[in-house]
Order: sequence, then structure tokens, then C-alpha cells
Amino acid sequence: MAASVTINGVTITGSRSVSILNGKVIVDGKEVDTGESKTINIEVKGDIQSLSADHCASIAVTGSVDTLKTVSGSVECADVKGSVTTMSGSVRCGSVSGSVSTMSGSIRHKQESK
Repeated sequence: MAASVTINGVTITGSRSVSILNGKVIVDGKEVDTGESKTINIEVKGDIQSLSADHCASIAVTGSVDTLKTVSGSVECADVKGSVTTMSGSVRCGSVSGSVSTMSGSIRHKQESK
């Protein structure tokens, strides 16, 4: 089942892929109007394949995500099937199958037992 994504109070259901580039929000290949706001907050309920943002204040995913990438913004999510990357922001997540990295911020994630 696809996730529901809320960006600055606007909810889009049935979402699998979200990207934010230069303030434009693209959900499953279609541009979505989320109003005029300099601060972008993203909340995902459910599992999502990919989420990328060039700038946001925060990202919260209550399900798993395949790949998550942001240039600026803190990330909180459940399990990551691929990798999670942020240039500036903290990362808090469950287990990560790929890699997790940040240039400026803390990383807290569940370690896989080997």
C-alpha cells in the first residue's frame, strides 16, 4: 500500500516517490501545489520508495523508505532499505541496509546484528 505524504499541511495519498527541487514539490512525477512557504516540513505515513529534497526543515517517515536524500534538513524514519544521506542535518532511523551519512549533524540508527 502506498503512503500518504503531508507537506506543509497538504496531504497527498497513494504516494510512492517524492522530490523537492527549488521549492517545487513533485509526487509520483506530478507537481503538487503546497502553498507559499519558505519552510518545508515533510511527514510520510507508510512505506515510500524514494524521497529527496534539496531543502527542508524536517522529514519524518513512520514507515520504511528505500532511498532518502536531502541537502539540508533533519531526517527521522523507520527502516531504510537502501541509503540515507543528508549534507546538513541529523539522522535518526531504524536499521539501514545501505549507508547512512551526514556532513554536519548526528547519526543515530539501529545497528544490524551480524
